[in-house]
Amino acid sequence: MRINGKLTDPNLTLFFIQVQTNGAENSLISCISDKLTQMEDKDILSGFSGLGIAPALFEAIQNLHFKIPTPIQLKSIPVALEGNDLIGIAQTGTGKTLAFGVPMIQRLMQMQSGLPAQAGQGLVVLPTRELAMQVEEMLGKLGGKLGLKMAVVIGGASMFIQRKALERNPHIIIATPGRIIDHIENSRLKLDKVKILILDEADRMLDMGFAPQLKKILFAVPKERQTMLFSATMPDEIARIAANFMKLPIRLEIAPSGTAAKDIVQEVFFVQPALKGRLLEKILKDYRGPVLVFTRTKHGARKINRFIRDIGQRSAEIHSDRTLAQRKQALDGFKSGVYRVLVATDIAARGIDVQGIEVVINYDLPNQAEDYVHRIGRTGRAGMAGRAISFAMPNQWQEIRAIERLMKIVLPVSKLPPELPSQLSQDEYFKSERPPQERQFRRKSAPRNFTKFRTKRRY
Repeated sequence: MRINGKLTDPNLTLFFIQVQTNGAENSLISCISDKLTQMEDKDILSGFSGLGIAPALFEAIQNLHFKIPTPIQLKSIPVALEGNDLIGIAQTGTGKTLAFGVPMIQRLMQMQSGLPAQAGQGLVVLPTRELAMQVEEMLGKLGGKLGLKMAVVIGGASMFIQRKALERNPHIIIATPGRIIDHIENSRLKLDKVKILILDEADRMLDMGFAPQLKKILFAVPKERQTMLFSATMPDEIARIAANFMKLPIRLEIAPSGTAAKDIVQEVFFVQPALKGRLLEKILKDYRGPVLVFTRTKHGARKINRFIRDIGQRSAEIHSDRTLAQRKQALDGFKSGVYRVLVATDIAARGIDVQGIEVVINYDLPNQAEDYVHRIGRTGRAGMAGRAISFAMPNQWQEIRAIERLMKIVLPVSKLPPELPSQLSQDEYFKSERPPQERQFRRKSAPRNFTKFRTKRRY
């Protein structure tokens, strides 16, 4: 309920302001200047029972053994159940799927029980295939017994099978942006029945260049809808999307942008490229649990996967060159324990939702500091402890500084194990913030006179 522009929930203090759009006042958004107060122990211990969840859905949550809601779930579910637009800023691995899945399913059930004209669809848009499949799995567990039908529309899968699924008029469509546009352009999909729109990992979709597709989707869905946007960061482009396509969204910022889960222990090794393999082998011997290794390129992923197998470890790889079936098989094998190590590129940095990953290893530092946060967010999920280990070359001090500035922390630097050769450049790193001078190689200049190389033209 709203009273004088404020929510009656005492835990949220929301102030609505006006925004200027093209010189005119626009009240579509302003992002609400909100202060989230600390929840009392009794509110947390009450679990999901005090959030307004319907009994049938509450029973499904209990059957999945979810007892205590995470902060993003605790804040988002009551707000979304009222039909409000919201922007959720939270770290990866904090339970955002349940935060939007529970209110979406409950509101769709309410629409189905009313007049046929009031029935609608839910559309969940995500950046990667892996994330879409995992969201479908979770929502299937929640809404499958309630009679809700779902369709997954992602790249790499059969268009014919997807078209058949869409013809069955599903209640929820889970899709990646590119494939949605493919179906719309082929007149196989209309979004005129969408009443609830979810944009999950919105910042990642923008990083992957999906901004044009997102705008097409936002213009294709009805204006009268509920929109929920979830992101780990809040770039300017997301703020513009919220201003133009959302109605007075409530901003719920569980953790500042660029932060990781507090239970993740982070460390950095400065190591020469030739010694990375030996250091990786040492770490795999020291830790016994599941390990996720991130590399910068798909060629590097293949090479590291072969190396790990050569040293006797069970491993699989996942990157853009793998087919959808191969990526699913690798991910399912990693979940079930068939593979102890999974080697991945950044395409999977937000698409891997596996509980119990003990260590995340950044074999190569990411291109962007924001990707570091999403990589290490694969461990320490759902309140569990985790460890993130990064390999940096001695001349990559700037990349480490960028990560530290983003996360507002100082990453602890660990010394190399004694069995690895010592490196003077590592000791020099602590004495100077500048990397060792690299040799400058001059290219040989081309000969100035090319006439002697010319051949006579024959007529």
